Amino acid sequence: MSAVTEPYDLLESLGFKITMLSRINERRFEKLLAPLGLSRVTWCVLLAVHQERLVNPSDIASFIGIDRTATSRALKRLESKRLIRRINGRTDKRTTEVTATAAGVALLDTATEAARSNARLFNDKLTRDDRDRLVGLVDCLLQGEIREIAGL
Repeated sequence: MSAVTEPYDLLESLGFKITMLSRINERRFEKLLAPLGLSRVTWCVLLAVHQERLVNPSDIASFIGIDRTATSRALKRLESKRLIRRINGRTDKRTTEVTATAAGVALLDTATEAARSNARLFNDKLTRDDRDRLVGLVDCLLQGEIREIAGL
């Protein structure tokens, strides 16, 4: 080790702790979604389509913060399971409009309850004030950052 370089305490670094928490949260949620045949990305897409009423794949991608290719893959998976329907745009046939099917809406309700359950595991570890403070701090850390990530 160089005398100029200070040791880096990986296990105490903010980035490492945030990454660990994120991965634990992701894995736990994925386990809850797996029996439903969904992933975090497909759940997010289904939520964007039904709850947020986003019909354009580009808008869905922007809302979630993933690239258009990942969105397209997720839409294809959801369509093959008949959870969404894609149709050509009414005015411009080059565009695609996405809607949730009745089966997609029903599955979304179940999956969203799994999301709430997963969130409660962490929220219940904090007081309301601590949770609000943490959300504010995370929002502060995210300011000015590019939020598009390929795999979510």
